[in-house]
Amino acid sequence: MHYCLYFCYQFKYNNLAVFFYNIFLWVFKAGIHIASLFSAKASKWVQGRKGLFDKLTLAIPADEKIIWMHCASLGEFEQGRPLLEKMKEQFPDYRFLLTFFSPSGYEVQKNYKGADWVFYLPADGPHNAKRFLEIVHPSLVIFVKYEFWYYYLKKIKYRNIPLVLVSALFREDMSFFSWYGGLQRKMLSRFDHLFVQNERSAELIKGIGLENICSVSGDTRFDRVAAIAGRFEPIPLVEEFCGNSPVLVAGSTWPEDEMVLAGAFHSLRDLPLKMIIAPHETDEKNIRELKKLFPEAVRFSEAKTGALHKEKVLIIDNIGMLSRLYKYGWLTYIGGGMMKNGVHNVLEAAVYNKIVLFGPFYQKYTEAIGLVKSGGGITFTDEAKNGHTLKLLIETLADDESEYRMRSEAAGDFVMSHRGATDKILHYIQENRLLTS
Repeated sequence: MHYCLYFCYQFKYNNLAVFFYNIFLWVFKAGIHIASLFSAKASKWVQGRKGLFDKLTLAIPADEKIIWMHCASLGEFEQGRPLLEKMKEQFPDYRFLLTFFSPSGYEVQKNYKGADWVFYLPADGPHNAKRFLEIVHPSLVIFVKYEFWYYYLKKIKYRNIPLVLVSALFREDMSFFSWYGGLQRKMLSRFDHLFVQNERSAELIKGIGLENICSVSGDTRFDRVAAIAGRFEPIPLVEEFCGNSPVLVAGSTWPEDEMVLAGAFHSLRDLPLKMIIAPHETDEKNIRELKKLFPEAVRFSEAKTGALHKEKVLIIDNIGMLSRLYKYGWLTYIGGGMMKNGVHNVLEAAVYNKIVLFGPFYQKYTEAIGLVKSGGGITFTDEAKNGHTLKLLIETLADDESEYRMRSEAAGDFVMSHRGATDKILHYIQENRLLTS
């Protein structure tokens, strides 16, 4: 009797949760169509999905063996990329489909040569999910870090297609672990395996009874940045700019970061420091605003060889070279930490044995927390946004060579000691014969 009552309760609760999920999908689609009238990003989201099923049907043969990897955006792609590229080596008989939810991922990687096809993911829904899987007919599905779409996960499970989540990171405040998170927990249970980044995530998964499908693999981004560093290609114009001067390389910066950087840089009188700034947004409007803070700066697109060594500030107004730029830094600064959304990828700089500086909002990112604990990362607060604290940090590191050397080595050691997640995931796929029909 009690079991029947519980079953009825769960049935009603899950149906109600799905009802609200459907409302969310409808509101989201309506909202993004309205937003597309005013927002370029939203417009790309809408336009990129027009005629999508026809494009998929034309592109994907019915007799191919396909591995499908889905990423929300560019950051998740960087986590999935080392796994995708290794799988191409290990499983040459398979072809690879890469999908994105966000334009910020798709627009940058739509010509990525590591996948056979790159597409937007059609919006979630029972019809879309069914049609997508009929066209793609994947042998294995890999979701990266986040992205939990109810109907896609449901249809994948019903078709008995192996499904894994990689580089996942869970926190206590997520809905999976709340009283109202029944539907979200149901989504997690659809996966054949959850590869999480750390022990705390595994503990949370254990708390909802899914420990049998969960293991700690680490973060595949460590493998990714190590691979990038291992095949480093010089940038001649940047080398000419740097010369023999100490250089602060600031990457993925936002206006809040740039105010602090300008205040610190312009007040450093005794240190012959140069600066390379690679802003997160490289549109013309943002570059013009950045030039107001650094009137003396030269843009990379306008840089001319021969006199570049005399310049003090170089603005990178393109996308694609940031991960290599950090190699040239005496110090590095990662943007985003001055805002509540948090700091960007600190590993791209740390892999080169570079001290990484960033603002106070980093607690959501385990790699940033770990880097600070290792000594390779230094976080600071600058409520006045005048750069005074950053200036003092730079001067301290310039005056203490032994501390500078110790922290630099700690940064590189931190990255190298956390490699291996990609191989653990591949081992699971092979050991469990997920790609054996």
